[in-house]
Amino acid sequence: MQPRVSDTSMTIDLYINEANDYARDIGAPVYHPHVSVISYDEVGEIRHTMNRFNCYGVFLQQEFPEGLTYGIGSYHEGDGSLLALSPGQVGGKQDDGTRRQYHGWVLAFDSEFIQGTAIEQKLDSYQFFSYHSNEALILTPEEKDILSLLMSNLRGELAAQSEAFGHDDIVRSYIQLILDYCNRFYFRQYKEMVAEGSDILSRFQQVLSDYYSRGMQKKNGLPSVKYCASELCLSPGYFGDIIRDALGESPKDYIRGFVVMRAKNLILSGKNIDRVAEELGFEYPQHFTRMFKNATGQTPRQFFDCQRK
Repeated sequence: MQPRVSDTSMTIDLYINEANDYARDIGAPVYHPHVSVISYDEVGEIRHTMNRFNCYGVFLQQEFPEGLTYGIGSYHEGDGSLLALSPGQVGGKQDDGTRRQYHGWVLAFDSEFIQGTAIEQKLDSYQFFSYHSNEALILTPEEKDILSLLMSNLRGELAAQSEAFGHDDIVRSYIQLILDYCNRFYFRQYKEMVAEGSDILSRFQQVLSDYYSRGMQKKNGLPSVKYCASELCLSPGYFGDIIRDALGESPKDYIRGFVVMRAKNLILSGKNIDRVAEELGFEYPQHFTRMFKNATGQTPRQFFDCQRK
């Protein structure tokens, strides 16, 4: 553990290099060298910490602190939510000297404990580990109860069966079961987001319109999927899934279509190709011409001539 080390944009209070570093910091029991399960209800009041993770962490809490940093932004949510972090991510709240009682569970496990296992093979499918700002699993009371029971049972296995035959295999099975349930709850939430896709689409289009009305293309070039997802408070992967399900095309394709439609309007207004390319955010006119032809089958000049006939 390395407390209060200055990071580039914030002060890191705690480096969680191993699964048990957080448990030791808040005075929770340590049961296993590579796996930690903590009951917040049992440890009493704890200080806030801004944490840098070099292990995997799953936080199931009844209530998160005001101003919690999660990914690249601040997170605010009510009861029954879950945050997941993977090695290299930052999360928590800066230590301000206060202490508070929290309710819920924490699961942390080291990468080496799952190497070569089914869990490692499935990591890419656990998309809840790749969240960005303002994104988390919002659990129903029933879902929260399922995960709480699994956390409790896993903690019981860790506490009572350290020397028993097959102990680590059972621990890994519990971890995979918890992650699989998280994945189920993720896709339940994802389907609800898809059902509300029309709102996402209208907001997506507004983000693109605002990008150009604010002249951001002059400095940053064409709008990117990452930028649009961030403006909608979604991770690029989650955003891409929703748009593909709603439109049958990727966000990148939709952005290209938006740019092409904007290009057509500018061309028909009489502006020359170089000026159109510049106004759209292309660094070089030939890049614009190539993109336009790939999208429409015509060069900008051919399009203009056809429209005049």
